[in-house]
Amino acid sequence: MAVFWGHFVLLCILPTSLVAHSPDLSEYYHRWAEPDYAAPSYPIVKVATRERVATAREIMSSSVLAAYIVPNADAHRSTYLSEADARFQWICGLSVPSGTAVVTATDALVWTDKRYTELFHQQVDTELWTLMTQDNITLAQWLLTMPGHPIIGLHPTTVTSAEWSELESALATGDSFILLGTSLVDSARKSFGELPPRFHSLVPLGVEYTGRRASDKISDLMTQIRNRGAKALLITALDDVAYTLNLRGSDIPYNPVFFAYLIIRVDTEDNVILFWSQGELAPDVIQHLAAEGVDDPFVLDYRNINMYIYTYASMLEEGELVWWLSNDTNRDLYEEAENDGKNKIATFTNSPVALMKMVKNEVELKGFQSAHIKDGVAVVRALRWAESQVRSGVQVTEVELADKLDEMRAEESDYMGPSFATSVAAGANAAILHYIASREGEQTVIGADDMLLVDSGGHYKHGTTDITRTRHMSTCSAEQRDTFTRALQGQLGLAAAVFPRGVKGNVLDTLARQHLWRRGLDYAHGTGHGVGHFLNVHEGPNRIDAVSRDSDVEVKPGMVFSIEPGYYKVGEYGIRHEDMVEVIEVTPDSDHPRAKDLMGDFDGRGVLGLRTLTMVPHQTACVDVKLLDDFELSYLNSYHARVLATLAPVLRARNLIQDLEWLQEECKPITRG
Repeated sequence: MAVFWGHFVLLCILPTSLVAHSPDLSEYYHRWAEPDYAAPSYPIVKVATRERVATAREIMSSSVLAAYIVPNADAHRSTYLSEADARFQWICGLSVPSGTAVVTATDALVWTDKRYTELFHQQVDTELWTLMTQDNITLAQWLLTMPGHPIIGLHPTTVTSAEWSELESALATGDSFILLGTSLVDSARKSFGELPPRFHSLVPLGVEYTGRRASDKISDLMTQIRNRGAKALLITALDDVAYTLNLRGSDIPYNPVFFAYLIIRVDTEDNVILFWSQGELAPDVIQHLAAEGVDDPFVLDYRNINMYIYTYASMLEEGELVWWLSNDTNRDLYEEAENDGKNKIATFTNSPVALMKMVKNEVELKGFQSAHIKDGVAVVRALRWAESQVRSGVQVTEVELADKLDEMRAEESDYMGPSFATSVAAGANAAILHYIASREGEQTVIGADDMLLVDSGGHYKHGTTDITRTRHMSTCSAEQRDTFTRALQGQLGLAAAVFPRGVKGNVLDTLARQHLWRRGLDYAHGTGHGVGHFLNVHEGPNRIDAVSRDSDVEVKPGMVFSIEPGYYKVGEYGIRHEDMVEVIEVTPDSDHPRAKDLMGDFDGRGVLGLRTLTMVPHQTACVDVKLLDDFELSYLNSYHARVLATLAPVLRARNLIQDLEWLQEECKPITRG
């Protein structure tokens, strides 16, 4: 099917090269940590891409394409990408969360955030690729400079309808053509034999972990569909599918999700239609869904999603409101649902499933608490090990500490693997955002005089963790002590804050930056993100960021966030303090450090606060006590007392005496003396 808008051409073709594969379940999650597994990490190593670009250009030369756009995205708008979808990274070598590459017969360009400039020069062949930023010239502006009437390729599954419309509008003033079709990069990768399998086995997650049956979630969604006047909800985000069905997978490294689409209909008895792999579920998954109240779901091949949407939409009368889509739905599926403009579509800024899953139920919240106790034990043991080794003169590399963290976590029950690629960054490496130590070549040894930043997390069946601790291996400089303390003041200040119900995360962001701002300092990333329950460690739409977006939501009790202010001095050191927190209601009788000071409830709006979940001490040796006010000093000491009271019995029961003694020392109260 082809759709024409003046100068623009849209050619929708189903995705190709989908390969079903089911590994032994025992190998499931820990394969994420294997060195040879292609994960969304950011090693500092130059990637050779000349042959890849040459192959892409050869394919372009035999077609009508003058340029090809490669967004860093998959068909499901995933934060992390599978190896099969890492087209942007494959073609240019840069591994960052966001970016766009463009290849022509003579140019190879990358647009990404200017924060990644240093990483670009370390990872990318700069004799071949040119770094562009939105500050210089936008992608659309550059495309308009191309001579003649070029045809520009763009895979329809890698952009949303809004992104496509924005590009279409920008290019409408010129003579450029846009052709959306199959992935040119996938065609190039085939010649290298580098298209990996996409599908792996599914893992049922029982109600004892989720706290709510899948059928109850589906019933809630069906009510919302009817209230919106639509007939069907299309769920495309992989974590939304996993959450709805109480299933997990391992198709994307570090994210326990699986490639699938889910349609929920209210106009038929077959109201649950799952598009997964080749359309056949394993007996244990069928049994799980039956126990969840989802009997005999209609399961189709993953590749049949386009055909189903178009066929279903074609059967209905023109003008009917059929589909409820989120704004993250890719352009390819949006076009099918629109059915040549015959059907009305109810779009929604955020997926209703995303809004449902961001507020955790009591079982999930108790699970988070349990997961953080286990995680606290593991992180304390790994940090104690690293510090004792380095101080005794034993060489420890960044990679070895990352492996030690996974080793320690693996000793905890229900551990399912790391929740993202562990960042162990010593000295100047810590100033590089998204730094991951390379396993290739000479590895960085953690120096005795280094500031060490360790950002890691784990998936447990009970919940997901994300923690960053910064520790100096000997003695902080005066400057490091100042910035360490100011970043920590921001972390503690936000964690202890109270605020009115109804505010959004951008309102809270300043609380974490204010102490750095007083010195004219800042950090170039958000302050916090939502965290999934044994799901994606970066979960939206809830977040804490200075930038306000249309998709922002009110902060509500039961949400789980990270709080992670930092400071980074390029070429020297980096600091970040990160805890996970739960949003709670606060009254004068609540167990909250600000509760006793309350005089009102914001004129009836209600008071909210945060409860820290993370159970790992901060390095008080790097704290400048003179900068702390009385409340901050008391709060930090109280937090460390809670950490000690929580973890000490576990360490003692397991006879981990060295770890216990280290923890006791780290949790000692600090004073102004």
